Amino acid sequence: MARALVTGFEPFGGEEVNPSWRSVRRLDGNAIGDFEVIAREVPTVFGKAGAFIARLIDELRPDVVISVGQAGSTPAIRVERFALNLDDARGQDNEGNQPEDKAIAPEGQIGYWATVPVKKIVKAINEAGIPAVISNSAGTFVCNHVFYSALHHVSSKGLAVKVGFIHVPYLPEQAVSRPAMASMAEETIAAAVARAIEACGAFPMS
Repeated sequence: MARALVTGFEPFGGEEVNPSWRSVRRLDGNAIGDFEVIAREVPTVFGKAGAFIARLIDELRPDVVISVGQAGSTPAIRVERFALNLDDARGQDNEGNQPEDKAIAPEGQIGYWATVPVKKIVKAINEAGIPAVISNSAGTFVCNHVFYSALHHVSSKGLAVKVGFIHVPYLPEQAVSRPAMASMAEETIAAAVARAIEACGAFPMS
């Protein structure tokens, strides 16, 4: 059976939970489509997060990597299309780092396209009755840092690993204090990520 690595982030920015990890941890150890799923929690820290995802890829040898992160302003699942070689934070990460106009990999190319089937993933999620859209920017915080780091690592080592990134809304418990903000239940987010994994099964792995 092929292997899918899914990651979520630890809470950050004063939050007690992060919908990405709360949701994807439900998938750990499951068989979804063609894949055995392994879920891991990533530190919300520049540098450490990139090194962590690279180490997971080397140790676990997945066929697909889908990282998931919180985007509180989004009302839908956002499937990211492009990772940019840039760290430029409006706020601090969990260790107080706040890089400005810094390349993630000074020797790396300016950006990478996602190598998972983005449009198929969006279609699969929508067909499950869950709102999903394509997004062309993963931002410049730790989410993009992990997305770019994974793609750069895979490209640099010539690995046949498909990489993608998904942004998800707040959980309802986070939105209570933000009444104008959309939210989504963790089981719904988990179902969306499961559909994304399934969609990769019909996609060539090499």
